[in-house]
Amino acid sequence: MDKDNKEILGSNEEKIEGRNAVIEAFRSGKTIDKIYILDGCQDGPVATIRREAKKQGSLIKFVSRERLDQMSETGKHQGVIAIAAAYSYSEMEDIFALAENRNEDPFIFILDNIEDPHNLGAIIRTANLSGAHGVIIPKNRAVGLTATVAKASAGALNYTPVVKVTNIAQTIEELKNKGLWFVCADMGGTTMYKLNLKGPIGLVIGNEGSGVGRLVKEKCDMIASIPMKGDIDSLNASVAAGVLAFEIVRQRSM
Repeated sequence: MDKDNKEILGSNEEKIEGRNAVIEAFRSGKTIDKIYILDGCQDGPVATIRREAKKQGSLIKFVSRERLDQMSETGKHQGVIAIAAAYSYSEMEDIFALAENRNEDPFIFILDNIEDPHNLGAIIRTANLSGAHGVIIPKNRAVGLTATVAKASAGALNYTPVVKVTNIAQTIEELKNKGLWFVCADMGGTTMYKLNLKGPIGLVIGNEGSGVGRLVKEKCDMIASIPMKGDIDSLNASVAAGVLAFEIVRQRSM
């Protein structure tokens, strides 16, 4: 079973099956992360669903009937299955409002295409425990706020704003205009202890396999590596996020 099927079958309360049910979910204002549509289906209700999905920025995937049948629990998917967010997303203003309320320099996690829900949940938990004011994730090619993510966050989703954006590189540019500096994790960077990680800062963590994308890395002001002494050459994304986050905490407390 592939990754998408695992996520759907393990998160029943987020799944919405059938054309009318999906249309009503959109109209009620529910946040939909992904829509799975039968490949080749273009009738009126499906056109409505596609239009609503594009308006909200939901990811649309066209799949085979066999795939939909595997995902379906009701057997009545009518060629459409939607995956709704388990938690509501926040706005960028919420992150800055939290920093202002605490009278602290903004500290934000930016995640470049994290695909594993357990990693995302663990990173949100780390963000909360390290005092970060929010987490930014991309709309496409990344996991959203599923029930698995919520469980892995151990309650941190209730306290940590998570914002979804269309373009991570563009968002970094916009946040630079608000006075933030950005550091990304990469094995080829400068040892983190040699960097000044104080002040308003964004910590960029990359995809589990490919790391931080080239365009996003080019937008960062600093590239930090974590000193390692073992026989393998990389850390899990959530572990790397934790190590760098608490180096930021250490420097901010000095």
